[in-house]
Amino acid sequence: MVTEKTPYAIGWDVGGWNCDRNPRSRDAIVILDPDRQVAGTPWRGNLRALINEAQTTRDWIDGLFALCRVKQPPAGGHVFLAIDTPLAFSQAFIELTARGRAVPGPLETSQTNPYLYRQTEQLLFTHGLRPLSAVKDLIGSQATKGMHVLAKFAPDPAGCGVWADGAWLSAFEAYPAACKGSATIARMRASYPALDNQDEEDALTCALLAALFSDDQEQLWGPTAGTPITEGWIWVPKDVIPSEQKSS
Repeated sequence: MVTEKTPYAIGWDVGGWNCDRNPRSRDAIVILDPDRQVAGTPWRGNLRALINEAQTTRDWIDGLFALCRVKQPPAGGHVFLAIDTPLAFSQAFIELTARGRAVPGPLETSQTNPYLYRQTEQLLFTHGLRPLSAVKDLIGSQATKGMHVLAKFAPDPAGCGVWADGAWLSAFEAYPAACKGSATIARMRASYPALDNQDEEDALTCALLAALFSDDQEQLWGPTAGTPITEGWIWVPKDVIPSEQKSS
């Protein structure tokens, strides 16, 4: 049930730090209002200026709303932000780079290499999905951009895979490519017109995931036992995970 307190849902498809002139990949933002309609106009460009200028979480949120030509959310209103980029590095990678500590045992396949992939990504591989690596797949610019935003505007872990500021914002990691196999997302997406480019389409998918996270989190596959809180979690619909379809 939608009420006046229902949060806004925002999707952010992340471009690199200097994506201003990249015709193929830039930041894109889509905002869904409390009635889950697209609010204002989807925006595409580079968020670097806003990231630099915003001093508070509220500045950041208000800036996103302004870019999409949306009236600022009311005081006390909460925002859920789904971000399409890795939002943490693996514990093994951090131990190696920061402390010079190697993992024990042999390193074999790429998808099981703990330097390249976090536990959440390794689990997705076992279910037939192919998430990208912040270390291996040339998306370090996007990943550090997303991590920087968390550190600046949503620095507090609010459980595994969720970051918050304690007042305005909750943020988590999304994976739009996985949603191509989700009947849940397909049903939701059918209510919206086509957007101008793939970046905005991915941002809309992220916004739909943010809406699910806010309104019906049981539809999403949450962190499994033993997942390191420092590594975060990639939230995907349960209906793209075969074992979850059987158990849910």
